Amino acid sequence: MRKQFPLPEDDIIFLESQGMEWETVNNQGMHWVILYNYPVPPGYQIDKTTVAIKIETGYPRTGLDMAYFYPPLAREDGQPIGAVVQQQIDGLSFQRWSRHRTVVNPWREGVDDLSTHLSLVNFWFEQEFIKRANAITT
Repeated sequence: MRKQFPLPEDDIIFLESQGMEWETVNNQGMHWVILYNYPVPPGYQIDKTTVAIKIETGYPRTGLDMAYFYPPLAREDGQPIGAVVQQQIDGLSFQRWSRHRTVVNPWREGVDDLSTHLSLVNFWFEQEFIKRANAITT
């Protein structure tokens, strides 16, 4: 596994404690953490994906944002997933989910890190079905 730039020690401890296969990649001038075989909850057409998280300059003071998936995720029920685009990362076409923290849930320097961002990614997986259900019933 490539380790092309260092992560904060807390992130490394978290990733290793989860047994995740991961690497850090410098691609097209951007830093990425790439997580392999990341579990996807029921309701999607696949049960594991590769997740890329862009590491901005200044992290961990600067927050993490969005998530990128390869192969692209699709819902089993055929409903579209909103606010997605394709983006090349390390030679693969990842699906970028444009999901962001809010004023109510801002990045908290010294508290938030890769582990809390991945918790947010898991929340987005579930919210996708809540948002679509609300759109259908309203």
